[in-house]
Amino acid sequence: MTLRDAAVGQSVKVVKLTGEGAVKRRIMDMGITKGAEISIRKVAPLGDPIEVTVRGYELSLRKADAEMIEVQ
Repeated sequence: MTLRDAAVGQSVKVVKLTGEGAVKRRIMDMGITKGAEISIRKVAPLGDPIEVTVRGYELSLRKADAEMIEVQ
């Protein structure tokens, strides 16, 4: 399951990041690393962006970036 598939209000744990290069670095710079807890706060009507809470910070992720984050 990817972060994009998670439902609003659900808390998930990051299992793996599948992106490469600059995209993966940008995701990791946001504090999204293996083992991090992510809470889904809101998803825009068309699915982009996805607003999440990670380590106490509220972030917006693009739909394409959310697909690179595998969660459980």
